[in-house]
Amino acid sequence: MQELHSFGWYAKHLKKYLPKYVFKPVPSRLWGGLAYLLITIAGFLTIGLLELHPLFYLPISLILGASFAGLGFLGHEILHGTVIRKAWLRDLLGALAFWPLSTGPKLWRKWHNMNHHVHTQHEEEKDPDAWPTLEKLSKLKLFRWIYKLPFRVRSFFGFASLAIQFTAHSLKMFMVYIKDFKPKKQPEVWLQAVLPWATWLSLLWFMGFENWVFAFLIPLLIANTIVMGYISTNHRLNPLTPVNDPLANSLTVTVPKWVDVIHFNFSYHTEHHLFPAMSPKYYPMVKRYVKELWPERYHEMAMSKALHALWTTPRVYFENNNLVDPLRGKLYGSLGNGLNQRSFKLKRLNLQNK
Repeated sequence: MQELHSFGWYAKHLKKYLPKYVFKPVPSRLWGGLAYLLITIAGFLTIGLLELHPLFYLPISLILGASFAGLGFLGHEILHGTVIRKAWLRDLLGALAFWPLSTGPKLWRKWHNMNHHVHTQHEEEKDPDAWPTLEKLSKLKLFRWIYKLPFRVRSFFGFASLAIQFTAHSLKMFMVYIKDFKPKKQPEVWLQAVLPWATWLSLLWFMGFENWVFAFLIPLLIANTIVMGYISTNHRLNPLTPVNDPLANSLTVTVPKWVDVIHFNFSYHTEHHLFPAMSPKYYPMVKRYVKELWPERYHEMAMSKALHALWTTPRVYFENNNLVDPLRGKLYGSLGNGLNQRSFKLKRLNLQNK
């Protein structure tokens, strides 16, 4: 295995090639957020005020779901300080952008900025977004039961669950991290968590259940699927690492250019972990230099190929560099460590006998 380097090591080598302006915030990114906000309001008004056949609402739900996801990508960008640096305005705009996904800015910065980015794919499972190891799985009865299901069944339900994963994980992260905030800060974190849901429940009262399903519930499921389509490919094919090396533990996916435009370059995930405080507007430039300097280390894959790889591999780690299917006794290499399968019956039997 190649020697690992911290993201700071890479950043130090890359900075000499990058112009200074790429490290400044880009407020013009907010125009995209305004467009999504206007589309969302128009969609709500159309569903809430016009008495149309429900089938006419489905295309509007799709557009609303795409807008919810787009706002989430922008919220992620805002809360990294790459759009606005002033703290109170950053958190306000970040809260508005994350409102459809009902994630508060203080929780997000604690969970994502301060833990996921600092401990990405850490081998001791300090990353709140990392998947479990075989050792940890063997201690969890529910997960042991799940991993006794046939592989294709797990894959199907794993992909189906993308429609709720972001919302569910956000609620879990609230329960995990709320106690880490100082007592005087906790009411604000609670308020940021409760207010969005209060808004959506109020919308239910205003619109009625059927319209609410098309205006919020279906769009939320669509937004979860879009957002998790990226998040699930960001790291889940990569190894766990003792050093936070973005070229080892992160994956950049490729999508059509127009998709990058409407998703604020969220596909450039390795670049994001190298420079989280840089506007994604400049990530194509970073990518070019990374591929020139470390072509053998850089992981890049078409989104469709990455999703197919997720479908055909399990989500349990063994010895950091491999993914193991406890039921079938198969071991899969992670990115940078081969993709071949081989028999792994001994550990499978050990797990089943615990």
